[in-house]
Amino acid sequence: MQIIPVASGKGGVGKSLLSANIAIALGKSGKKVILADLDLGASNLHLAIGQQAPKTGLGTYLTGETTFEESITLTDYKNVSFIAGDSEIPGLTALSIQQKNNLFKEFQSCNCDYLILDLGAGTHLTILDLFLLSPQGILVTAPTVTATLNGYLFLKNVVFRLMYNSFKKDSKAYQYLEQLKTDSSSLQRLYIPKLTETLAQLDPENTAIFQQRMRQFKPRLILNMIQDPKDADKAQKIRRSCTEYLGIELEHLGVVYHDPMQDVALSSRLPITIFKPQSILSQAVFRITDRILQTNEMCFDEDGLPLDTFQKIESEVAEDYESKMSYIEDLIGTGAVTASDLADTIKSQQYEITQLRKENLLLKSKLVKAHSQGYKI
Repeated sequence: MQIIPVASGKGGVGKSLLSANIAIALGKSGKKVILADLDLGASNLHLAIGQQAPKTGLGTYLTGETTFEESITLTDYKNVSFIAGDSEIPGLTALSIQQKNNLFKEFQSCNCDYLILDLGAGTHLTILDLFLLSPQGILVTAPTVTATLNGYLFLKNVVFRLMYNSFKKDSKAYQYLEQLKTDSSSLQRLYIPKLTETLAQLDPENTAIFQQRMRQFKPRLILNMIQDPKDADKAQKIRRSCTEYLGIELEHLGVVYHDPMQDVALSSRLPITIFKPQSILSQAVFRITDRILQTNEMCFDEDGLPLDTFQKIESEVAEDYESKMSYIEDLIGTGAVTASDLADTIKSQQYEITQLRKENLLLKSKLVKAHSQGYKI
């Protein structure tokens, strides 16, 4: 069984939608898949697969109402089962150590080919530990500056967590790390390779364990919501930062163009890979799924496989962009839409957006005025 934790650092980059569609694509390929919603307190992954919120899930398991097996429900999609989160249960930060350990053991003994863990946002230790259930976790990010920075910082926190887990609390290296924590700014500025050299002098035996785990750590990247081929360059920047500052090599699973069809599919309560399999977004998901299927299972007690997939992805970026633009060209070429129609449509939408902004400002001013006069809103 392969455990695939999917994280983003922060929300809003399409992580859950990708997790759901990858699970469905894996199921289509004949693999038995369990998709788990780990965003307790804000769980909505069931919406991404077009399902009603199940009555059982992690909430009923954690409160002892059901067994872990009973928390797994079937979906409408071939070979795909689902473990719902629970919006009424506090987040992972509220789990006791015993609950956390029991949950991890259950995940590691699941009866399936792939267990996809859709992690909540943030860098809480439980989320970092869930990401480290496999050396092959997936980081989903977008080309915006904040999204790429959050993605990089998430991986940096994962590496520090892996480092701390490699040293015993009574070791000199652990004590050194604890001293560095008193000056968090200095700790964040340190290069992991340089810090590792210092730790090797203090505790060579456990540093060797950390270095071995770092060699096995092969996180994977998906760059989502790109608009232009130039956006794909952001993946190279993340890769260089991870190599230079963190000492890890990213595998590039692929890029995904922003596709308005996703919103239509979501409103229809269908995953995009079911709603429109031939869409640009669906084809990107299928390519990513193929790469996942071609990857051997890895864990932290065996050597990792060095993979360099960045060059291959770059050629796909151009192909997807050409497909996206050719669709518009086809509409114009067939006469269904003229260039003038497109221009008029864009102008009309811009006008409508401007009017909506004015209406919002007017309503806001009325609400503020009503509140200042003592009216209850």
